[in-house]
Amino acid sequence: MAAYAPARYIDLHALHPLPASVLNRGEDDLPKTLQLGGVLRPMVSSQSWKRAIRMWLENHLDEHAARTRMLPLRVADALREAGWPADLATFAGAQIVRSATREGLKTEEDQGGITSVTLYLPRTVLDDLTDLCTEHRPQLEEALAQETADKAKQADADAKGAGRKTKKETAAVLPTPAVAALIRRRTATINLFGRMLAEVPGAQVDGAVQMAHAFGVHQSGQQPDYFTAVEDWSQPHENGSAHLQTSFFTTGLLYRYATVNLTELTRNLNGDHDQALHLLELFAESFIDAMPGAKKTATAPHTYPHLVHYAVRDRRPVSLAAAFEQPVKTAPGGGYLTPAIQALSQHAGAYHRLLGTSRLIGSGYATAHDAPVDHLGSVHTGFDDLTRALAQTAALPSPALAAA
Repeated sequence: MAAYAPARYIDLHALHPLPASVLNRGEDDLPKTLQLGGVLRPMVSSQSWKRAIRMWLENHLDEHAARTRMLPLRVADALREAGWPADLATFAGAQIVRSATREGLKTEEDQGGITSVTLYLPRTVLDDLTDLCTEHRPQLEEALAQETADKAKQADADAKGAGRKTKKETAAVLPTPAVAALIRRRTATINLFGRMLAEVPGAQVDGAVQMAHAFGVHQSGQQPDYFTAVEDWSQPHENGSAHLQTSFFTTGLLYRYATVNLTELTRNLNGDHDQALHLLELFAESFIDAMPGAKKTATAPHTYPHLVHYAVRDRRPVSLAAAFEQPVKTAPGGGYLTPAIQALSQHAGAYHRLLGTSRLIGSGYATAHDAPVDHLGSVHTGFDDLTRALAQTAALPSPALAAA
């Protein structure tokens, strides 16, 4: 099936309550916060939650990717484990990045030859690259012998004072098309989240997922937690602790938002519309289920969203973050959930009035709330029903195309 025209977006919104937690820390080792609407709010960066979602998807699909600058070193390690001499294994690992393009990828020689850019590729590529080195081992041995001889001649000339130091460019030994093809390989998460790799032609992938920082819908700052660790083997006359410190945590109700460009995802999958819808449904599941793991042993913040809302739109996505520009106040009996749901509902209704519904293909929500919520579309009994309905709605034709 051809990609949608105009582009189709699937917006995901969540109201997610968190107890005492430290899901995401800054360089000062304190929980991240932001100023919004004139007050301090807790924040979890999009990168933090995106990584949790990526790990969830990779484990679910058993299709793992790696972000790494260590590729030449890992190839060398694998070859040494296979019985290669250390010098030949190191040379072969360096040849992977030298042969990746016509000029080779830039490396940091003072750091053992790691790549200057971070590569993002399937983990299975490591085995394929070592197999490629094994296939071309005679050429690698010959090239290493020639390089060793050239270095010896240069050293001898330097010792006699008769040589002029010249830096000889190392030639590529492995077939560049084969190495580049392996580095260009993708996984489902690469097709979803994209890949920045302009150095290898054809390896760049535009991300189909956009994710916002999660933030508190109400005012809440960092809260101190003074703790001690008891010394179990103290002397009889000693009292006290082996360690004491103050850590910080945040609490609150977060607004989370992400959007998937189904058109871009279908393009990344070479037009496989069914696979794009399958990945969309899995992404929605992971958006609901995945949690960053920071400080989980000390805080166990294993909550689920109280409400999840989706909207399928043509042309452009729409965040509802502005519903909480004015911080939510507590309900008369306490708590932020009910007033936050009301704020989200009212804001969605205002956007329906302002934008119209011609680009809105469908919407729905699922919630633990005990009362219906206006302006969020069809109500679903649970998250499983919601993700299935989301994918079905995303597959509907555009009204503009249907009219044509």
